[in-house]
Amino acid sequence: MPRLFLATFGRAQFRSQPEDFQVDEILGFEPSGEGEHLFVHVRKRDQNTQWVAGLLAELAGIKRNDVSYCGMKDRFAVTTQWFSLYLPGKEISQEQLVHSDFEILSMARNNKKLRRGMHAANTFRLILREFTSLEEHFSDIEARLSSIASNGVPNYFGEQRFGHDCGNLHQAQDLIERDQLKGNRRGTGIYLSAARSWLFNLVLAERLEKGNWSECFAYEPEPSGPLWGRGRSAASGDLEILEQTVLGPWQSWCYALEHAGLKQERRALILLPQNMHWQRLAVDQLELSFDLSGGCFATVILREIAELFRPPIESL
Repeated sequence: MPRLFLATFGRAQFRSQPEDFQVDEILGFEPSGEGEHLFVHVRKRDQNTQWVAGLLAELAGIKRNDVSYCGMKDRFAVTTQWFSLYLPGKEISQEQLVHSDFEILSMARNNKKLRRGMHAANTFRLILREFTSLEEHFSDIEARLSSIASNGVPNYFGEQRFGHDCGNLHQAQDLIERDQLKGNRRGTGIYLSAARSWLFNLVLAERLEKGNWSECFAYEPEPSGPLWGRGRSAASGDLEILEQTVLGPWQSWCYALEHAGLKQERRALILLPQNMHWQRLAVDQLELSFDLSGGCFATVILREIAELFRPPIESL
């Protein structure tokens, strides 16, 4: 996908160790203190969200489907996030949920379970290493980061959504051809999400190349792109024509999304980080921190300043 800025400032190593990618989930509300659901605040390192959810279910003696969370967090990272356990009429102590794969920070009751996208934001603290041009171009990098903090970047879905070598998109295509892209009930939700995200990215890329990605079309309250599904698109006039032109070659994907139970939605084209700060830790190391709304990707900010590369990863 095209970048906002024409050139980066060279290569930088990304996520060389879990501590280089730290994410704290911000719920945006306080648990009610009572109810059938137990909220568990967890810190994990180099662990998969679904794995931790399974462990919590096993330790609590409940079904895996009775454990919910707001969203997936990266495995090769240090992250905090909330889980909700459906425990009507059952008391459970923190000691019963202790496990070496995660740390429990707090627990509280709530009258509703957590749902996907329910959290308000995520706070990121990231470190780029082996950023060889950092010293030479630091003033220009600071100017670009200041611009990003003020004006934002294209709100792409990050490459994580599409899997290794875009494998989730290839799988989505296969499922669409077999008329089997039906959502989470058939275990294909990850591919459904990837397909929907890809179509959004295509529209955003087209508007970026045309130079109108951050401008509103007529009757558009904010620059936005389609999250495809059933129902009439909110786009009209020239914007509707643009989106129809981009998505014309992808009608089989649009059809599949419409018949998978999803409703037509919109997503903002501009990603504006909040509370953005940065500092140079060493000659070739840059630390950044910022808050992003749920469902937004930190990597789309990093890709505007450096070509990211990762070392071979092993579980630590």
